[in-house]
Amino acid sequence: MTLPDFADIRVLVVGDIMLDQYWQGPAKRVSPEAPVPVVNVSEQQQRAGGAANVALNALSLGAKVALDGIVGDDEAGEQLRHMLERDGVECCFVADATHATIKKLRILSHNQQLIRLDFESLLHDNDAQLLARYRQKLSQADVVILSDYAKGTLAGVEQFIALARQHQVPVFVDPKGLDFQPYRGATALTPNQAEFEAIVGPCQDDEALCRKGAALCRDLDLQCLLVTLGARGMMLIQPDETAVPIASEAQAVFDVTGAGDTVVAVFALAVAGKNNDFE
Repeated sequence: MTLPDFADIRVLVVGDIMLDQYWQGPAKRVSPEAPVPVVNVSEQQQRAGGAANVALNALSLGAKVALDGIVGDDEAGEQLRHMLERDGVECCFVADATHATIKKLRILSHNQQLIRLDFESLLHDNDAQLLARYRQKLSQADVVILSDYAKGTLAGVEQFIALARQHQVPVFVDPKGLDFQPYRGATALTPNQAEFEAIVGPCQDDEALCRKGAALCRDLDLQCLLVTLGARGMMLIQPDETAVPIASEAQAVFDVTGAGDTVVAVFALAVAGKNNDFE
């Protein structure tokens, strides 16, 4: 399959930025101190996570990408900036000395994740700085992606959406939480099925999925909704209940971390490349 040329599309990604760390190695015995495996760490990896992973996905498709978000004034924040700028992402970070950069450490053995350790505190009081950087970059953007991991960067998400609409820039949101009302007026949301059903209730079949999805589109003034369904693929739903199933090809994977990041990046670029033509 030949991908479209996204080289002329300028993407502005805003959201929760984090550093994903992976420690892995063999686990051949149980600890004498507690009934847990002992992992002999032989490999360590660091990757850009959250909104930073969305930015890298868009970059990998050939787009020009700027990333706006909050990191700590610390080593992890500098590591993220170095990793991203090395690959070609323009980093517009707010460095907050009162918060550490969000980190997620995963311990793996034999292709299995044994435990995840999160190092984070809720971000706050950075709206003015973030919005100033956002306004500056918005006039140069063809599409905006808001990556919400409920860590606080997008606590004022309504302002980001309103500004994008004022500039007539389509805005795509990967949502979180039990209330989607703050995302009202976005071009599209990309929840997974569990996130979607937490808002609209259980869907016994695709008919109910499409009916409830269309009602949510109308309620939130969305142009469409893309619900990811795991191994079943995705469903693109519009306010008039027009729905397009998108099949997936099953793959043997042991780590689905970042799947939603990939979906929102590809979807936003595809729509931006077609001038918002959802047909």
